[in-house]
Amino acid sequence: MNKRLIIAIDGPAGSGKSTVAKRIAVRLGIPYIDTGAMYRALTLRVLQKRISLTDTRALVRLSKTTSIALQGSHPERQRVLLDGADVTREIRTPELTQKVFYVAQVPKVRREMVRKQRTLGEKCGAVMEGRDIGTVVFPDADYKFYLTASSSVRAMRRYRELIQTGHSASRREVLADLKRRDKTDLERKEGPLRRAKDAFWVPTTSLTISQVVDKILQIIRTHSAKNPKVSGSFTLNSV
Repeated sequence: MNKRLIIAIDGPAGSGKSTVAKRIAVRLGIPYIDTGAMYRALTLRVLQKRISLTDTRALVRLSKTTSIALQGSHPERQRVLLDGADVTREIRTPELTQKVFYVAQVPKVRREMVRKQRTLGEKCGAVMEGRDIGTVVFPDADYKFYLTASSSVRAMRRYRELIQTGHSASRREVLADLKRRDKTDLERKEGPLRRAKDAFWVPTTSLTISQVVDKILQIIRTHSAKNPKVSGSFTLNSV
């Protein structure tokens, strides 16, 4: 079938969208694309080159000349390559996280990144997660989901993630940073965080990751049975 299945998963930081998106991709046997990792990689290159975060012209030029690739067929083992170098770990530091907004808010940078993301998705289909997938990157995605959770739960998830990956952090600092990110994501002029009108709303505060995954897959099963356009474009794999 020529149809390229696109599943958009959006939501604020810590809502569980990355973990959920990875598992959905495995279950459906299609690629996983972490758009946030792409912005993080570009931000890392900006810092490496000591480019001012207010130099919009330089930021735009860099977005067009920097190669960002996601390598690996299995989502859990996917590597982020920046101009050929593996930066999977480097892009997850709290220090870099605080700088991503300044790069991502530049309109022409964002448009270039959206172009790259669309190219990846259109090539072979994907489960794509981020802040504006269902509203900007793929407004015509086959399925759209918007994940949410309370700020305290999201902060705890982020804190555990940092500790597990070897980064130092305090719960108070993580919560404060998350609230700042929420504010900037919601108020951003270019690609603000918001739920697409036709997205399924999935609150995750009291659900386990497995429960969220099962809920999303059930929605996909139900609606694919009603929509022959996409029903033959994937096979549900058991794990």
